[in-house]
Amino acid sequence: MTRRIKLRAILVGGLITLLFVVLVGRIYFVQVVHGDRYLALAKNVWSASKVINPVRGNITDRNGNILAMDAAAYTVAVNPEVIHKLKLEDRIADGLHELLGTPRERLMSDVTAKKESGEFLVNREVRSGGWKIDKDLADKVSEFRNKLREETDQDEVGIYLMEDQKRYYPRDTLASHLLGYIEKNEGKAVYGLERFYDEKLRGTKGSLKYEKDGKRVQLVEGEVEYTPAHDGNNLTLTIDTEIQSYIEEAIKKASKAYNPKSITAIAADPNTMEILGLASYPNYNPNAYWETKEQGNFYNHSVGQLFEPGSTFKILTLAAAVEENQFNPYDTYMSGSIMVGKTRIRDHNGGIGWGKISYLDGLKHSSNVAFVKMGAERLGAEKLNTYITNFGFGTTTGIDLPGEVAGLVNFNWNRPTEVATATFGQGVLQVTPIQQLTAVAAVANGGNLMQPHLVKRIEDPTTGAVTVVEPKLVRQVISKETSAKVGDYLEQVVSDQSIGTGKNAYIEGYRVAGKTGTAQKAAGGGQKGYSNKKYLVSFIGYAPVEDPKIVVYVVVDEPNDPYAGGGTVAAPVFREIVQQSLNYMGVAPSITDGQVKEINGLQTTIIDVPELEELQIAQAQSELKARGLSYELLGTGTKVVKQIPKAGTSVPSSQRVYLLTEERSKLTIPNMRGLSLRDALEVCSLLDIRCVSEGEGYVIEQMKAKLDGEDVIKLMLQPPYEPEESDPPADTDGADETEVDNNEANDDADGAEPQAEDDPSDGSDPAGQE
Repeated sequence: MTRRIKLRAILVGGLITLLFVVLVGRIYFVQVVHGDRYLALAKNVWSASKVINPVRGNITDRNGNILAMDAAAYTVAVNPEVIHKLKLEDRIADGLHELLGTPRERLMSDVTAKKESGEFLVNREVRSGGWKIDKDLADKVSEFRNKLREETDQDEVGIYLMEDQKRYYPRDTLASHLLGYIEKNEGKAVYGLERFYDEKLRGTKGSLKYEKDGKRVQLVEGEVEYTPAHDGNNLTLTIDTEIQSYIEEAIKKASKAYNPKSITAIAADPNTMEILGLASYPNYNPNAYWETKEQGNFYNHSVGQLFEPGSTFKILTLAAAVEENQFNPYDTYMSGSIMVGKTRIRDHNGGIGWGKISYLDGLKHSSNVAFVKMGAERLGAEKLNTYITNFGFGTTTGIDLPGEVAGLVNFNWNRPTEVATATFGQGVLQVTPIQQLTAVAAVANGGNLMQPHLVKRIEDPTTGAVTVVEPKLVRQVISKETSAKVGDYLEQVVSDQSIGTGKNAYIEGYRVAGKTGTAQKAAGGGQKGYSNKKYLVSFIGYAPVEDPKIVVYVVVDEPNDPYAGGGTVAAPVFREIVQQSLNYMGVAPSITDGQVKEINGLQTTIIDVPELEELQIAQAQSELKARGLSYELLGTGTKVVKQIPKAGTSVPSSQRVYLLTEERSKLTIPNMRGLSLRDALEVCSLLDIRCVSEGEGYVIEQMKAKLDGEDVIKLMLQPPYEPEESDPPADTDGADETEVDNNEANDDADGAEPQAEDDPSDGSDPAGQE
């Protein structure tokens, strides 16, 4: 018995010893052999980590006004497990539906959500309507939660508000096409500067790793790994919110009046090509982008829309002709129509024209014939193409916005009709608004083609480092002298209240240069050629002419009035933007004695002619330019001997002042078009020639004649009149030849692309038209 007990004791003791040895061995194996492995596994259990999101950089205008910033936001979450226990499903679904606007069925799905195992979830974000809400709405959700707590006498009712941040645009729709937006759920940068500068704006994420106890409280002596977030860079733009608001108000007003497909306007400093404002309408609110259903509202027409520019392009043809000494403003030609190969190209008044007129008057009338002769005949295809390329067409401008397209310059030098229509901005020539603005800015600023840009400086908020974006010269296109001359010519398109197509852009007290444009659009729908009902109308100009501070381009795509042109629709928008901007910028009027009077139903600026006699020619020219008066030199002297009209005479701004610089016996007979009968007779008296008149009003034509065997000058006169602006498109004359006509009924339509018999490709739908 005793022996058996001892045996059992030895057996039990052996087993215990064996187990102890195994246990010790296992401990040794875990702690020593694989200690590092199990320590790492343990740390994963008691350690925690979180991502530290950087603050996205601010976007401000040139004066520091915030346009985009990160702001506090809150995300609504629910606990289906708690809600089910308290039987609050219907109550919470109804309450959140009223506050968030989320469909009740969607909310019921959230508050009753379960795992695959069938157990209720303990956390469910309300992504629809409850994602990144602002503080005001979050406060209302918090009030609703507190009310439930009182009703249930429970602290935990299953509704949470998680702190977050979101992108906020304090000005709502202002500059939306410039800025773009940040996608709410995924944080993706969409459109505009947000997208273009996303890498600089978004910054770098940081992280925090620490050890915690079973209650998820950080251990005091635990290890901590901290990598700080690097906040995004701040952008200061060239935009001025005041000018931006002027633009948006003006185009919104025009959009309501004419209901176009779209309307776009861009303003810039022509000397640096800093963009001062850029907008399209319709637009959208980046704070609530999901509410905009029309995808076209997001489209930035300024850099992405391709179109045939029409007569605004004539500015570049004019500049090229002046630079090459191929433009004399007082040379004459026969307006109306011109044959180019087998194609007749007409002026916009149905080919009637205005008789034999000067090229300067052709510019004022926006005569296609004048520009075909100037660009196609005098310059020639090769030089014309060189200038078009040098002005930046056919390539992107490099503006810091996504989605810019290069445009199209694709006319065939061996097809005369293509070269001819290119001179006035139609045919196989397509541009973007930013290209057209950049090119005309070069004409305004002394001939320098500058790269347009939107960002003025970039600041790193962590290091304080600042990068300043300097203006960038692309190339010199024309000389300063040419630039000044072209400005003087374009000024008369606006200041001549009788025949100037840009008269509706006139701003009292300021010298304004500009040009209207009305281009037919492709017919579309599988049809070749151009539509007689779809037009793209525009106006481009700058001020003041003597020292340009702002250049503005306005483009209106398909206004609801098919007979409304650039001078009727776009020029008033230009005037509103520029007038407000010049006043805001503190640019003083350069013409101080002008006053507007009504003459034969026309609003005309009256200006007092200054004393010019005995002045040097350059001084006299400067005095007249400062008052917006055109002039003509008679003779080859160096100073003014006599002037007509005399000093102190009040004249319309469109009237020409004659400066006599030598004895009358040496003078030739000047062009007296536009003079009143009284002034014309005074010129005749000064030159000691006899003049006879027919009609009354102002001189429209002069010719040599004989009366009783004596040489005389016959003056044809007529009263001032307003060019018709509502005539329907002119029909073709039925000739066998193909014709190019302007189906524009007002201020300056541009010719349709020819469908020449010897050019089967003409008349096809131009690429890129909408």
